[in-house]
Amino acid sequence: MATYIARRFGTLLLTMLIVTVGIFALMHSVPGGPFEIVNSKQPLPPFAYENIKRKYGLDLPIWQQYLRWLWAALHGDFGIPFESPTETVTSLIARAWPVTLRVGGLTLLLAYSVGLFLGTLAAVKQNSWIDSLATFLATLGIGLPNFVFGFLLIEVFAVMLHWFPTGGCCHPNQLVLPVVAYALAPMANIARYTRASTLEVMRTEYVTMARARGLPEWRVLRRYVLRTALIPLITILGPSIPDILTGSFLIESQFALPGLGNYFTTASQERDYPTIMALALLTCVLWGVLYLLSDVAYTLVDPRVRLEGLSR
Repeated sequence: MATYIARRFGTLLLTMLIVTVGIFALMHSVPGGPFEIVNSKQPLPPFAYENIKRKYGLDLPIWQQYLRWLWAALHGDFGIPFESPTETVTSLIARAWPVTLRVGGLTLLLAYSVGLFLGTLAAVKQNSWIDSLATFLATLGIGLPNFVFGFLLIEVFAVMLHWFPTGGCCHPNQLVLPVVAYALAPMANIARYTRASTLEVMRTEYVTMARARGLPEWRVLRRYVLRTALIPLITILGPSIPDILTGSFLIESQFALPGLGNYFTTASQERDYPTIMALALLTCVLWGVLYLLSDVAYTLVDPRVRLEGLSR
């Protein structure tokens, strides 16, 4: 296992390097710069613009800019946000990430609890109206974009009924609508996977034998079905966590949440290179680490799986 983990960490480092090179090149290939004022009545004088570029190293060749950023990042320095020069990128992330983690944690809790319940109920009540309703809700959740669902929630529960505010942070009352809107897609995906996995396990021979022994249905479901049926959910748990814990730029912008997703949107619009690079690197690290943890967790809950087999 140690060899496998070391090999995966080596792959993660290579992936991080490739991702940062690609994003750095894409940022600088977009027309316009972070300090260029387009269609302004009072543009910066050329000498002032050149001084600003020289201050931030933007006058250097792109490969030299990347090497300077990489060297600083390896020492824990991700630079100063162009749009907020009074703080560092690290302090900006430390200020914004707790908001995203709060919303993301509640989203995971809601999505997995409701998704598991709906998927299990649909499998137990197969071909009934409950199954049809759960399948319809899962299909709707996968097909309907979360920002569209967010607009519907705002229109009904904020504008028409006045039950919740339209946005803001971070009173519990202000988090209800964004969490529900954000949880729609993962909840539908979890319900779909749970239903399919539960139905597959319920048709196995050892479940049939357990029923033949006269065990109550609830005990068969809890002891023999769910313990095995929930194993495949680890496959979708790993990728979903970094997506949710790094924030949705649509949901956070829609509900005026000062989280990472909102700052990533602003940084992309304003060509804030240091902030974009730091957030992209953070997302890449979370993806790599959580994929590794999901592989290790798979071996712990299912002894039939070995890490050597996963690496092939």
